[in-house]
Amino acid sequence: MSIATELSGTEPDSLSFLQGVKDCIPTLLGYVCIGFAAGIVGASSGVSTIEIALMSALVYAGASQFIMCSMLATASPPSVIILTTFIVNARHLLLSASLAPYFTKYSLWKNIGIGVLLTDESFGVASDKLAKGGQVSDRWMNGLNITAYLVWIASCVAGGILGNWISRPEALGLDFALPAMFLALLISQLQSIQASKLKHRLLLVLCMAVLMYLLSWWVPSHIAVIAATMITATIGVLTDK
Repeated sequence: MSIATELSGTEPDSLSFLQGVKDCIPTLLGYVCIGFAAGIVGASSGVSTIEIALMSALVYAGASQFIMCSMLATASPPSVIILTTFIVNARHLLLSASLAPYFTKYSLWKNIGIGVLLTDESFGVASDKLAKGGQVSDRWMNGLNITAYLVWIASCVAGGILGNWISRPEALGLDFALPAMFLALLISQLQSIQASKLKHRLLLVLCMAVLMYLLSWWVPSHIAVIAATMITATIGVLTDK
């Protein structure tokens, strides 16, 4: 940030709301494909288009929406659905905690607004920006989050409307869009890491994979992911030089 920018009290274009919107664009294919698939699954589970829209706006979580639709189709108790959704989404506590230090200068309400709309994808974009030495701001984060949020809702609703005509989204490759997007974000981050630290990060990735595999033998997969993430993150902080 330049001295002139600091004196004027304005933020550079790289931290603006519009730049956040632009930085979100590369991830939108993942939102569209997974949201469309979630809408199709919801429609096939007997969920109405209005209910799909409300679920997308209020829950706003792909994995949880797939699980909720399957549990609604089997008439699971509401308490079980709520508890399951909470456990699956508990990883967002880790994501928010990781970004929180970069937003301490903003008010509580601004932090709540950022945290509520934070997703795995927007966290990945923000982490990639920070890993490359960039900065983040509340306006930039809101541009990133709100764009993704609106596209997600629209995609889910579109999938719900067209769900009667597309019964197998995996046949179109829509189920691979999200893993492909995260793989691209991971490669981008690894490219920006110094050679001296690359080995350390790759070992942490391997550690994460091994822990997830071992823990999944004793606990459900979503709990294994959370536990492995917390353990690996702790190891990473203690061993980082």
